[in-house]
Amino acid sequence: MTFDVLKNEVTGIISQNDTPIDDKLTAICELLRNNINYYDWVGFYFRNEDKEELKLRSFAGEPTDHTIIPFGKGICGQVAVSNKNFVVPDVKAQDNYIACSIYVKAEIVIPLFKNGENIGQIDIDSNTPNPFSDEDERFLEFVNEQVASIL
Repeated sequence: MTFDVLKNEVTGIISQNDTPIDDKLTAICELLRNNINYYDWVGFYFRNEDKEELKLRSFAGEPTDHTIIPFGKGICGQVAVSNKNFVVPDVKAQDNYIACSIYVKAEIVIPLFKNGENIGQIDIDSNTPNPFSDEDERFLEFVNEQVASIL
């Protein structure tokens, strides 16, 4: 599926009035993982209440031990502090990388904002080296805007 078709699918999931938010988040994770061949793990992390840490809320892919990530640690923790997109073409080149799987080669993390505040992020792991483009960033920003609209 193209990103434009996936945008329509994401919008459809978001607009399902009778579906709980966590089910919508999981459906989006599964949609992206199942339709973009280099998205091997997709998850949403959110700030864990008033703590300086992220908590995994929904995902698609292999289970991870990293359900809590302190701010500043790993790619996700760095995005929680920087409020900026972080594209990692080669995770082995990152000093502050938390390995979730020996197969992961690249990662992209896009912050999720609600009312101008960074409340979470979408995290994508890829087993393909350097697969992410500007188009992925723009698409994932769109996904996060849609998710923010229901939070």
